[in-house]
Amino acid sequence: MSETADQAATRRRWVTLAELVAVAGVLIAAATLYLNWSGRRADEAARAAQATSTEHARGVVTLLGTVADGGDALALADSEHVFSAATVTFPKALGVAPQDALPGPRIMSDWFADALLKANEGSDARNGRLPVLISVSWWDGDTKHSQTGLYDVLWRTESRFLRGRKLELTGLTLASRNGTAAALEAAWQRKRAAAKK
Repeated sequence: MSETADQAATRRRWVTLAELVAVAGVLIAAATLYLNWSGRRADEAARAAQATSTEHARGVVTLLGTVADGGDALALADSEHVFSAATVTFPKALGVAPQDALPGPRIMSDWFADALLKANEGSDARNGRLPVLISVSWWDGDTKHSQTGLYDVLWRTESRFLRGRKLELTGLTLASRNGTAAALEAAWQRKRAAAKK
């Protein structure tokens, strides 16, 4: 039995439709495979970013200064780290040697009080900021880390009857996480220029 022209055309249409369905199935499968692969890459990237963020957070130090001993000291603390070394460096113009801030860590006013009072002669009652570099080191497992930040030691002076002026420490603020000797000297010059106005 021979097929007619209409029957042959109908058969060809069904073959073409079947082919289209097969091609669409292949495309859907390819798109699904790509989306799964892309999703896995995005998940891996997110996990890597989270691990990097956690590592970075463990490596960031923000010291908080709490007034101690009636303003004669600042107790330094960072809730995430236990420091194995801490050094405070002062502007060269003060002529004060770097000081070991451990145990504690802490900043003592008697390290620099005379030099700072001399540099700020004049009015008995003053408030100011002294830029300092604070370098700290700590261990995270077997890895040693260190960071040097530029901080401002907040201070004020008060006049004492027949005993001259007294320096009192009032707080600590972070100026920059990337402290350098050049940044310390520049901050000192800016603060000296502002104090003269």
